[in-house]
This record gives sequence, C-alpha cells and structure tokens, in this order.
Amino acid sequence: MQRPYLLCALLGGLLTATNAVSAPPTSQAIRASVQKSLGLLERAADEFIVHRDCFSCHHQALPVMALTMAKEKGYAIKEEVLTRQIQHTARFFDNNRKKFLEKAGTGGGVDTAGYGLLTLQTGGQAANPTTDAVIEYLLHRVKGNNYFACSSERPPAEVSSITTTYLGLNGLKHYGSQAKQKEIEEARERIRGWLRSQPSGDTEDRVFRLKILDLLAAQPNEKAAAIRSLLRIQREDGGWPQNEWMESDAYATGSVLVTLRQLGALEPADPAYERAVKWLVRDQLSDGSWKVESWSKPFQLYFESGFPHGKDQWISCTATSWAAMALMQAAQDLDKVGKK
Repeated sequence: MQRPYLLCALLGGLLTATNAVSAPPTSQAIRASVQKSLGLLERAADEFIVHRDCFSCHHQALPVMALTMAKEKGYAIKEEVLTRQIQHTARFFDNNRKKFLEKAGTGGGVDTAGYGLLTLQTGGQAANPTTDAVIEYLLHRVKGNNYFACSSERPPAEVSSITTTYLGLNGLKHYGSQAKQKEIEEARERIRGWLRSQPSGDTEDRVFRLKILDLLAAQPNEKAAAIRSLLRIQREDGGWPQNEWMESDAYATGSVLVTLRQLGALEPADPAYERAVKWLVRDQLSDGSWKVESWSKPFQLYFESGFPHGKDQWISCTATSWAAMALMQAAQDLDKVGKK
C-alpha cells in the first residue's frame, strides 16, 4: 500500500523509538532466519518450472543467486534444486538461440537476456554458441544507442533503463568474446557518458547506477556520490523504500545492502548497516518470507508457485532472495567481528 511520505516518516520514527534500545541480532539468529527463507525459495523455484517452460528473474535469477551464495557460505540447501534451475535457464536460452541470432530476442527483451546471462554466470556456465547468440542480440540492441532501453513495465525490477543497462553491460563483460571487444568497449564508453546525464531516480535506479559505475571502473568520486545518494534515502526505521511515497520494504532494503556490502561501501560497524540488518530481521514473517505488495499490472495467467502471498508472490520471492543474501553477508560479518 502506498502512503504519503510524511505519514511513512512518522510511522518509521515511532518504530525506531520502539526498537532503539533493542540489541542487534546475533549471527546465530540471522542464520536461522536465512535458513527458513531458503526452503521457500527452493520450493517456489522448482514449482515454477512445473507450470512454465520460460525463464524468469523472480523465480530463477534471484533465487539462484541466493541459493548459490547460501551454498558458498555453508547453509543447507538442496543442490539438485539449484542444478535444475540452472539447467532450466540454459535450456530456455538454447531453445531460443535462433531468436537471439535473428536479433529478435524473447519476451522481456534485454531484461530477460541480461538476467538469464547473470543466472548462467552465477551457475558457472562457460561461454558457448547460445551465449554467443545472446551477445549478438545485446550488441544489436545497443548499436547506435547510448544505453539499453527497458521494454517492460513491471516495477520495481523491470521498469528502469538503468537496471536494463546494467544487465546488458554485465552480460557483455562476462560473455563477450575477444572478437567482440572493440564493439563492447565502444558501447561501454557511450554508456559511461549516458549515465552521467541521468538524474538520480528511485532506489532501483540508484542501486543499479552504482553497479554500473563499478562495472565501468568509474572514478572514486563518481562512486562515492552514488553511495551517498543511496545512504541519504535510508529511512529512520532502518530500511529503504522503493520510492519516496512508499514504506520501507525488503526488495529495496535487500538490494541496497547487498550492493553496498559487495562494493565495500558499508562496514559492519556503520550505524546505517546495523539499523538496516535489524529492520530486515524484524520485517521477516514467521514462514521465512518477506512480503512486498505488487504494483505491477498483471499480464500472465495466475498460478500458485509454492511461494506465499498470492498475487504478491512474484515480487515477494524476489524480495526474499535479496533480503536473504543481505542477511547472509550480515551473519558472516558478525562472525568475523566475533573472532577478532
């Protein structure tokens, strides 16, 4: 539900006052929270491919990222589920190789192509004829353009051309062949100039702007400005909202924390980090999920994927993936601090 910013701020202030003296969660408590969420992500990802033969960012890309991180950090996961999601992704792109070679792509355009390559990258997939075809498609989409245009209207994940540009750029970086490097470098330089002309928008824009700057190895002052832009919009309750008119939610908060920690922009001792981790722990539901209400216009036939929250399950699955990854990093940070 969207609410006026003033009301959100007042409510956030009350929550902050109520929880100001509460102790930060322990690494053990955080790990238990994460473990509950992993089973939900596994079940939903597996159920999705029973109903659909397509690839999705909400039930493949983000869950694969979360489950892969969980495996690396020693959480109990069902490795066969993770393997199936990567195989499902590879099969979808193999089946659509001709469309990419013809420069038509699939539904979702660059978002689908970019998230798909990111999923294969996360799963350790080497370059092959199919990824080469997707790279040809991406180069076609950016040829003569200064960015990758978003072709979807599914907020918050598929609405921003800054996000789409990051996905396209990341795919080019990790799967572009040596023979394509001149074209790729030319595209990178055009994107660099374009990004400097783009104003800071909502939280999604700010997160993926920072990710692009990191990919482009931008100047430290540019990255520092992008980091400050994100930290300025943290709410008093510790979380981040998708935009100024909405309450803090796990999608925005999780994606911000994951990005800032991966880039070393926040340290465990930073008050902003501690408040955000506490907010995520408080906001998690007893079933292990984080609920985020959808404000995308539905266009596909509804079905139950095994993830809670009915019509809100798609964005909630994505949000839970981001939140779980953020808390995995937080638990590891606390463990390191405890060993010093």
